[in-house]
Amino acid sequence: MERILVTGGCGFIGSNFIRFILAERDWEVVNLDALTYAGNAENLADIQEDRRYEFVHGRVEDQDLAADLCRRVEAVVHFAAETHVDRSILAAAPFVTSNVQGTQILLDAARKSGAVRRFVHVSTDEVYGSLEPEDPPFLESGPLLPNSPYAASKAASDLMVRAAWKTYGFPAIITRCSNNYGPYQFPEKLIPLMIISALADRPLPVYGDGRNVRDWIHVLDHCAGLLAVLERGRDGEVYNLGGECEQTNLAVVRMILRALDKPDSLIRFVEDRPGHDRRYAMDVSKVRRVTGWGPATPFEKGLGETVAWYASHRPWWERVMSGAYRRYFDSNYRARLRCSP
Repeated sequence: MERILVTGGCGFIGSNFIRFILAERDWEVVNLDALTYAGNAENLADIQEDRRYEFVHGRVEDQDLAADLCRRVEAVVHFAAETHVDRSILAAAPFVTSNVQGTQILLDAARKSGAVRRFVHVSTDEVYGSLEPEDPPFLESGPLLPNSPYAASKAASDLMVRAAWKTYGFPAIITRCSNNYGPYQFPEKLIPLMIISALADRPLPVYGDGRNVRDWIHVLDHCAGLLAVLERGRDGEVYNLGGECEQTNLAVVRMILRALDKPDSLIRFVEDRPGHDRRYAMDVSKVRRVTGWGPATPFEKGLGETVAWYASHRPWWERVMSGAYRRYFDSNYRARLRCSP
């Protein structure tokens, strides 16, 4: 690859991926981001002067813009999506627009461009539904049984990607990741929310009994897995990218409290979320066999580093919490970088 398009590159995983790619490969990266509430241009402030990096402000649903950008790149890594389950429960329509319609428009643009040789669609383990305690981890061949509007929209987008490969022979790949954690994660997600609350000695809200199980992967391990799939994956395939690290939400919260020397008395159990999946776990043997990738960061080490990052980057998350982060784009990008109307 010489130039790739990353959609949603100002979000948590996307910004980490762009920084990772620029460090690991001598490629050019075009970042298309709409800068909705979870898109933060400040996440990439350290690379905005890199000659290999171009930022484009716009939406994947913009057909003309998507077509123009796809004609200029050899690969697409598609992160752009609405991702927060609670928000999808309150209003599902934006998830259909962004995750389903946006993905289809981008697929059409990439397929018709004649330039894109690889399309990686970044999805989620939530499309598989929920596991019982004794069930084996999710396999890529398992059924899609989404339980939230967010998960349903991602499952639908996965199927559109598969259809593009089956119908047109388009070189597309689907990855499904487990729960990510690490720097630059939007504070509404579990780990940053708990860290920030604990730092302020505020109550830490935990859904239900706190025993919902998630498979945690450090965001840089996920980035390495995406690069492995981009370079060595097989067209038309699905690859699970998990951390092989099952933890209950309650255990994670208690680890955060210990890392910050805060008491468990800060934990507050709150009414459970509707349709809350009980357990996720990922079998990553397929991607390990095909690409050689596997998760490398022990959870306690990665979580400790994440806690330290948030503790030492208070101005970053305070600007996010206050909404001031939205002004970063206007003062640093709008006047000199290309923007769509």
